[in-house]
Parts: sequence; C-alpha cells; structure tokens
Amino acid sequence: MLSDIVVMAVCAVLGDCDDWPDIAQFARKRATWFRRFLKLPGGIPSHDTFERVFAALDSRAFQRCCLDWLRAAADLVGLGHIAIDGKTLRGSASAKLGPLHVVSAWATQANLSLGQVAVDKKSNEITAIPLLLELLDLKGCIVTIDAMGCQKEIAKKIVTGKGDYVLAVKGNQEHLQEDIQQTVEQALEGKLDSHLVEQYTSREDRHGRHEERSYVVIHHVSGLRDRQAWPKVSTIGMCRSERTVAGEVSTEVHYFIGSRPMTVRKYAKVLRQHWRIENNLHWQLDVSFGEDQSRIQERHGAENFGLLRKIALSLLKQNPRKESIKRKRKAAALDTGFLEEVLAGAKNVVKL
Repeated sequence: MLSDIVVMAVCAVLGDCDDWPDIAQFARKRATWFRRFLKLPGGIPSHDTFERVFAALDSRAFQRCCLDWLRAAADLVGLGHIAIDGKTLRGSASAKLGPLHVVSAWATQANLSLGQVAVDKKSNEITAIPLLLELLDLKGCIVTIDAMGCQKEIAKKIVTGKGDYVLAVKGNQEHLQEDIQQTVEQALEGKLDSHLVEQYTSREDRHGRHEERSYVVIHHVSGLRDRQAWPKVSTIGMCRSERTVAGEVSTEVHYFIGSRPMTVRKYAKVLRQHWRIENNLHWQLDVSFGEDQSRIQERHGAENFGLLRKIALSLLKQNPRKESIKRKRKAAALDTGFLEEVLAGAKNVVKL
C-alpha cells in the first residue's frame, strides 16, 4: 500500500537513512515494529520499489498531504513569520540535467517546513515563488524573501493572501534601490520629519566575532517613483552590518521595503529571523542529513526525498530533547521508543 511505503520512508529518514537502500534496510530491520500498525500485504518493499514509487509520486500532491498532516500533528495555530529561500541539491545533477533547485517556505518561530517548489535553475525562483505562495495560508503572516523575490507580482500575491511582506532590495528593480538610498540619505541628514524615521543598533559577540548592525526604518515612501506598483508599501529601510573577525573588518549594506507599519526593532527582528531558514533548514539539511552528498538524480525522486528530509527535520525540531539533530536521528534509528516519541510529539508545538 502507498501509505505503508510513505510511513516507512518517513520513519527511516528520521532514523538516519539517507538513500533508498538505507530506507529498505531500515524497514527490514524494523519489520516487526512496523507490523504493529501497518498491514504490509506484500511484505517489506525492496529499495527499487521505494525508488520507483517516489519517482512516480506527483510531488505537489505528495507535499500537500504530508504537510497538511505535519501541521495538524503539530497543532499549529498561526505562523507569524514565513521565510522563503532557495537551495540547490548539488548531487542531483546528471549528465543531461543540471542540479535541482528547491525553493522552500519555513515557519521561523515554529521550525516547521511549510512547502517547497522545485525548479531547474536558481534564476527560476521568480516563477517558483508564486507557486509556493499558493500552497500557504498567508493570513496575518509576514513573508520575507531575498532580492530575487523582490517582484511587484510577488508582493501583490502576498497582500492578496492577506499577508505582509518584507523584501530585500538590490538593483533588479529599476530605480527602487536608488530611490531608497536617496530617502535614507535625506533621513540621516535630518531632512525628513523625525517621527517618520527610527534608528536602532544591535551588537553581538559570538565565537570570537563581533558584529554591529545599524538599522534605519523610514515610514515615508513618497520618494519611490513606482510606489503605486508595490501594494500596501509603507516602509523602507537600510541595515548596515559591520563584522570584526580576528581583527579583520567587513561591512555590508542591505536595503528593504515592507508593507506592515512596525517599529525599527520589530523590523530588525524579522530581518534577523529570516536567516533561520539558512541556519535551521538549509544548514541542517546538509550537515545532519547529507543533502549535498545525495546522488538521487531522478527529478521527482530527488524532490520527494527532499520533502522527506524536511518533514523529518521539522519533527525532530519539535522534540524537546536537548541534543543535536544528528544525535536525535541516531537515537531514532536505535530506539523505537524514541522514534515513536518524535512521531507523536509534534502535537506539543507551542502555539504561536
């Protein structure tokens, strides 16, 4: 049965399995345990069967079912902040096709995967993001996207979904970065009313690195020549980051636009939280799940296995045990009691 195969695959990926032969071996070794709650009319499938089934599965339908189950199991109410970013599955490249690029949505506060859309190239993120947004309930959420997603139609789609956006800005939108820079310059020179301008600086010392971030948020958008094309745009801003490591100083400046009127501290928090999709999702997929080393090249199979990893990571992050994701995977492989705890414990996610 299809449901049996999916359940075995989810459990196996939780249990430190990173390819189809691993999954089949895990299922064989845990056959007695699986028979407690699965019918298994044909016995334990071979690794070829697992591979064929996931290659044939419609990726969007599989995703919709799995993520609906994950959110229901987590009993999650409200998402708060959704970060969207892309990651290339480097090992998925074949002689005929380049590596698959997957754009993901991550609930930063709940540490929960919300959806993904696969494309053939990073440049195709612009077409993938609207498809991903269609999978999400955006009501009341703040959606953050890097400069690739700074597109008028994407902003419109977020607002239509009753959400708000904070979009990083570079030179890919005519005049937009230039207009923001000029407005920031006016604000810093005291040429704008003081109640329209907020500033905030944060400092952080970690692992021998000192970082200072200075934020300027301006609730004044009349300087944007194309402001009518950006729905609900209310705020523009700049973040200047200065990092000192071993005496070497580096500086970066980022610009952004937002549709929700918020204080500078709240904008600073949202901008910092956006990077949780890198640290809590993409980094973990590589370090704890070996995603970049995976050599699954069949497109649907690679995309669906990527979803299995995200489901497993989300479930493991809900478990309160104070151990690394890698150690939790090892524990789930060795101890079916802990595996059951991980599968059942998602319902304890703190409501946002």
